Amino acid sequence: METEGTWRRLRAGMPLAALTLIAAACTSSTVGTRGAARESASPTLDTRPFPCPSPGRSKPTVVLVHGAWADTSSWNGEVDSLRRAGYTARAIANPLRNLTADAASVADFLGTIPGPIVLVGHSYGGSVITNAAATNPRVKALVYVDAAAPDVGETTGQLSGSGSALTKDPGSLYDKVPSPDAPRGVTDLYLKKEVFVGSFASDLPRDTALRLWATQRAASTSAFTTPTRAAAWRKIPSWYLVSTGDRIITPASEFSMAHRAHAKITEFRGGSHLTLISHPDVVTAVIGPAVCSVR
Repeated sequence: METEGTWRRLRAGMPLAALTLIAAACTSSTVGTRGAARESASPTLDTRPFPCPSPGRSKPTVVLVHGAWADTSSWNGEVDSLRRAGYTARAIANPLRNLTADAASVADFLGTIPGPIVLVGHSYGGSVITNAAATNPRVKALVYVDAAAPDVGETTGQLSGSGSALTKDPGSLYDKVPSPDAPRGVTDLYLKKEVFVGSFASDLPRDTALRLWATQRAASTSAFTTPTRAAAWRKIPSWYLVSTGDRIITPASEFSMAHRAHAKITEFRGGSHLTLISHPDVVTAVIGPAVCSVR
């Protein structure tokens, strides 16, 4: 089911000035339907990421949660843009151990923040924010960036979608390492180089992709097999970025989850599972309307 403002399309390489038009969706009717592309650019536009036409009384804090095989540096571009726009942004460490424990860790951090919060999750981080936000009334908006948005009882591993690179033989995907003090059968996973470069970071320069592969953080198998206990998107408004070049969580799976959550959807033609690194301005432009919605 589509909701008002659901579909917007962005093209790779669109200048930041054009991306600021997305912010106007907070108050304007510049929206499209699926299959319709709307693009515009003007040299007179404010080049900040999202000047809210009618800012709320209290600016929200934007909290960004990374996914598996990544760290807080994934959000460097978005943090810089948000800070330039005058917002406090915090990219926090996701333990990548177990969905229940990871969500509790993020929820504890959210409890230290006064005022409203916009909570953003990438990839497995989407599962984490779905659980972490459920008990915090100060979370006013959720933003999913090429992310999982599970319902109660679902696991992150179930949501990659048919055709995902992660549906192949695990032996060809991961380097497995024993996890100290973990339950029997639980291991740490590192993405193999060919998978990371060719599927995970497929739109990044090879040198950049190789550096990210070399510095990836391990993710526990429990992160992907622990059932979700809450679905915060049922009560909290959500926004969703779908990159059509994503080979880790398929666009079809992301669209399905986004529609189920009645999210406001932005379809980005291109990108990869790491669009947050390759096109941070696109991601920031999706966070913008969520920030502007907070009153």
